[in-house]
Amino acid sequence: MRLSCTLLLLGLSSPSWAGVTVQKAGLSVPQKYAHRRDQAKTLFTTSYTSYKKFAFGHDDLSPVSEGFSDGRNGWGASIVDAMPTMFVMGLENIFEEAVNFSSKIDFSKSQTSDTVSIFETTIRYIGGLLSSYELSGEKYPILVTKAKEVADKMAFGWVGSNEMPYGFIDFSTNTPTIGTSNIAEAGTLSLEWFTLSKYTGNTTYADLTAKSVKHIANLAAPLPGLAAQGIDPTTGSAVGGYVTWGGGSDSYLEYLIKYARLTNTADSIFIDTWKTAVDSSIRTLLKRSTVGNHLYLADFDDSRQIRHVGSHLACFHAGNWLLGGKLLGNQTIIDIALELNEGCWNTYASTATKIGPEAFAFVSSDGNFTGGNAISADQLKFYNKHGFYITSSAYIMRPEVLESNFHAWRVTGDTKYLDRAGAAIDSFNTFLRATTAFAALNDVNNINGGLIDDMQSFWFAEVLKYLYLTFDDPKHISLDDYVFNTECQPFRAPPALDSYSGKLVPAKPFTVQSGSLPQISPNAVSLKL
Repeated sequence: MRLSCTLLLLGLSSPSWAGVTVQKAGLSVPQKYAHRRDQAKTLFTTSYTSYKKFAFGHDDLSPVSEGFSDGRNGWGASIVDAMPTMFVMGLENIFEEAVNFSSKIDFSKSQTSDTVSIFETTIRYIGGLLSSYELSGEKYPILVTKAKEVADKMAFGWVGSNEMPYGFIDFSTNTPTIGTSNIAEAGTLSLEWFTLSKYTGNTTYADLTAKSVKHIANLAAPLPGLAAQGIDPTTGSAVGGYVTWGGGSDSYLEYLIKYARLTNTADSIFIDTWKTAVDSSIRTLLKRSTVGNHLYLADFDDSRQIRHVGSHLACFHAGNWLLGGKLLGNQTIIDIALELNEGCWNTYASTATKIGPEAFAFVSSDGNFTGGNAISADQLKFYNKHGFYITSSAYIMRPEVLESNFHAWRVTGDTKYLDRAGAAIDSFNTFLRATTAFAALNDVNNINGGLIDDMQSFWFAEVLKYLYLTFDDPKHISLDDYVFNTECQPFRAPPALDSYSGKLVPAKPFTVQSGSLPQISPNAVSLKL
């Protein structure tokens, strides 16, 4: 079947009339905030100028030592990941320089370790290349060629009839690294590979990744719609029974609703599973702190116990629920999302630097179990003042709280979200300044805690793009015209449907499997590290 016919069946040839909308009608940024957009742009240009001076062609700048690191296979992750932000900000000269660099990347081999992450390479490299191709009016077809080049190597991650890809692949031999994966690794490829199919005319890319998501969605789950975090690519079976909206599961859940919107697919499994996951979360995971009455989503562990933990990573959920609530026309989801956003912003507002920590925990009326150490005297003191306590104090330049803040502004038009984004800019300028550019922070609650010598590519791709777009004309990169991948790379969406209602999916029985397979740690470090 030709791609044009396939896309028609998927619903990409949508009606010409407008359907569901996400953004508040007639939204505009008050003039008094205009300087904030310029400040966000300056953060970018200052950072990128230093990257060019000390690290160009490498993956990441080390801003304290004025060096570089190559944690993403040495293909120049910061350049490719930053390209769409360059275009969005109107930085034409460095955008064209980045396109020229990208056109010469040799994706046939890794420049560092032979092992390549299918997830990380998809969201940063394929996402950056294809979003740049779209944003620039399809002017540079070499970007599609390069995306195809690296995807063709990663396609070896699907072995035989397996519906699940392995998480990592050896590019020197085109063989996967055998081992346990997780649903975020396996289920966060669909937006990018669908878009690759769209521009290459080869449906294989979309088919591979969509079947992986559907496989996860069809597994028996610990809670309805909420798949276990761990998965064995060899058998396709769940590993353990840990449930979280945080790292290891996060972007699988994020992409369910986004794939439904980007494709307008007639296959209801994506929207149905997302809707069921949200319903299940409201029923089981939604908790309030005993101090401050802050709303949060807890985790659910292998022993079927609630863990009263949260993380910067998980704070994407508010923005994702706002998007889904608007598409579904469900005010309850929207209202809860706005409250979840308040709880996440409180983790910024409460620290000495006014920047949020990596991980935190709560006390609720039904307990304070976290699966880790008991709350210390100092943590209890902090909790009694702020309604949460810090369990990991670093800020590694993550975007999720600002991502949800951006969505809250675009959905509601409440200028308090502009004030918050502005406060974040001030805090970054004050506390993240390094020898050159900006760096990660050791301790958000200690103004003299020192810096971490790292500035990952998502600082360019996500943090600074979300900040810039918060203060930009809302009609530019509108949430009604684009769907963002988990790296904040915009993909143009077709006209919205009149309804994304979906239905709740009946629960399937789930039993935690025992055996020799390793468990995914509930405190797993982010896939973006």
